[in-house]
Amino acid sequence: MLPQPGITIDEQTALVITDPQNDFLSPEGVAWGVVGESVVENGTVDNIESLFRAAKTASMPVFVSPHYYYPHDHGWRFEGALEQLMHDIRMFDREGPLNLTNFENSGADWLEQYKPYINDGSTVVTSPHKVFGPESNDLVLQLRKRGIDKVLLGGMSANLCVESHLRELIEQGFAVGVVVDATAAAQVPEGDGMAAARTNFRMLASEVMSTAQAVERIAGRAENCGEQCQSAKAALVSS
Repeated sequence: MLPQPGITIDEQTALVITDPQNDFLSPEGVAWGVVGESVVENGTVDNIESLFRAAKTASMPVFVSPHYYYPHDHGWRFEGALEQLMHDIRMFDREGPLNLTNFENSGADWLEQYKPYINDGSTVVTSPHKVFGPESNDLVLQLRKRGIDKVLLGGMSANLCVESHLRELIEQGFAVGVVVDATAAAQVPEGDGMAAARTNFRMLASEVMSTAQAVERIAGRAENCGEQCQSAKAALVSS
């Protein structure tokens, strides 16, 4: 059996969520036809919210790495299979990097139940990644500038953006734990993305855990981080 080195959730650990957006996670989203069954099976929507809630309660740093396409991105001259599909169905489309016209409640917007956690003024929303991994955005910079060296990772989708973030963060020297039921993947005639991701998560990550396990571990961090955490917890409960 493979070893599971484990990850310590402490003051240098952050929660990173990729693509918590309507086009992936809402039944009205353009990708629901291929990911919806996996999202429902894993309880992905509620599990991501549980991670957000636990992290905020514990004053744990939260980072979101979103996926946006602007009009100039549709001028690309070559693409992989899933890139082409996303462009063809206008997934994550926005009017422009400085233009929020029609953004509210669009496919590129956050799932409504996540907005209180993401739009609270403390969550770090990075620049968008453009293919699958964070090589083209500022996630690593933002993590480094806050002294983060360990990451709990979830979001969409499992064998694409989540796995690509996992691989790059490992290459950049972070310890990464993946929350395996806080993600989901496309299921198409050519293959099951979730099954592929589970295999690679186990082979690559420092630890693979469930949402329940992650929430318990984050709560343990909260018990030891002092007055700031207790104040945050009280504020969250009162809201």
